Order: sequence, then C-alpha cells, then structure tokens
Amino acid sequence: MFTMLLLQKKRLTIIFSVLFLVLINVAYARDIEVYFTPSDVPIEKIVNLINNSKKSIDVAMYSFTSRPLAQSLINAKKRGVKVRLLLDGEWNSPKNKYSKVEYLLKNGIDIRFAKPHKYYDRYGIMHNKFAIFDDKIVETGSLNWTAQAPKANDENVLIIDRPDIANIYKKQFEELWNQALPAKE
Repeated sequence: MFTMLLLQKKRLTIIFSVLFLVLINVAYARDIEVYFTPSDVPIEKIVNLINNSKKSIDVAMYSFTSRPLAQSLINAKKRGVKVRLLLDGEWNSPKNKYSKVEYLLKNGIDIRFAKPHKYYDRYGIMHNKFAIFDDKIVETGSLNWTAQAPKANDENVLIIDRPDIANIYKKQFEELWNQALPAKE
C-alpha cells in the first residue's frame, strides 16, 4: 500500500513537472517574436508598435532614414505620445541627405546625439538598435531604421513583450540620453 502511494506521488510529480514546463514554454513563446530580412516584414510590425503606443517611445538607433517610421513617430507625437530619439551624430548629421533628423526635428520630435567620444573630437558612435514602447515592449536586433535595411540587408529583429526586459533597456536608454547632446534644427 505504502509503495503504491509513493508510485502515485512520483507519477503526479512527474506529470505536474512536465505540465509546468510546457506551460512556461508556451507563456514565454508568446513574449518574443523573431523576424529576418529581407524576407520578413519587420517595418510593418514596428509601425504597428508605434501606432499602438499610448504614452512613450524611446529609440536608440545608429541610422535613421525610413520615411514610414519617421511619419509614424510624428503621428504618435501628435497623439500625445512622448517620443525621444537617441542617434549617432555623425551618421545622422546634415551631411547625410537621407537622414530624417531635420524632418523629425521640424515636427517636434526630441532628438539627441550620442555624447562626444573621449578620444576623438567628434560624436561617439551610437551603434545600438533598439526601441522601447510604453515601457513594456522592446524591439531590438541588427536592423537600422533605414529605407534600405529591411529590403536588401540580412538583418534580424526581436520584439520582446516583457516589461522586466523593457526596464533593463529603459535604464540603459536613460543613461545614454542623459549624457547625449541635443540635436538642433
């Protein structure tokens, strides 16, 4: 009798352990979406994230030349969403005729450039590529927000719907933002 109870307890423990692991995997599988370019459509996903944001969008990006993403950020700003861009100053300088910085500044977007490099008399390289939406969703990967990258480059994009992960990115963004230089029209 005692041996039967132990066997039943073991079986129940195994069943519940397996069930727990399956449920955990299912729960976390919904939290992360993975895309690759040029075959997937991450720009539309990012536009949707921008369009669905209610309170804040923080972007740290090396290169920004995408008109659809720029327009979506401007529309978000008009809806009352706080939009901040932290960009590489050299790549997004007025010398780059494709950069959307001037267009974004003229439409009221708050932009800063990475702090000057301590060894060179120029901007630091802002090589991050991430965005935080409403402090709960992160878009990150190798994709620059450019017109060319999603069409022609082999890139990867992760969309992570986890406030705990977003908080880690937010802390990094705030640190970089507080050291950065304001962009001017």
